[in-house]
Amino acid sequence: MIACLDVDYRSSGAVAAGLWFRGWPAPAPEHQAVVSVATVAEYEPGAFYRRELPCLLDVLAHGPRPDIVVIDGYVWLDNGAAGLGAHLHAAIGGAVVGVAKTRFASATSAVLVSRGTSRSPLYVSAVGMNVEAAALCVESMHGSHRIPTLLKRVDALARSARPVP
Repeated sequence: MIACLDVDYRSSGAVAAGLWFRGWPAPAPEHQAVVSVATVAEYEPGAFYRRELPCLLDVLAHGPRPDIVVIDGYVWLDNGAAGLGAHLHAAIGGAVVGVAKTRFASATSAVLVSRGTSRSPLYVSAVGMNVEAAALCVESMHGSHRIPTLLKRVDALARSARPVP
């Protein structure tokens, strides 16, 4: 079971979304969840995980336990420093794959993945599985565009969801 997660921050709080699916090329999820998070930490440069990690853990509690979690972000930063994905891995175990859309200069261990006809790569990092294998898995995900179908869908789900009071 694979889960891909995303968080959308609002003026007050956040909405976290998750899609659970079997097999990297899956075109559709088997389960989805959306949770409102009333209070989130302020953004802190170099410690983004303090803001996002509680949201990810909250939405993960609303679905089946995944073997692999895919996040929008990095697992590792410069010189092996823990990014969001490494902190998530420390909290839940299993494998965590980070798929970032923008280059983070100090994340030198990320593997570049080109999909579709896009000239802009995705930046893949991983813990709990080999990063080259993770990059091949992301490359094999459903969809012919740069962003795989289910990653685009979980992003849209988080953005469009109304917060639950």
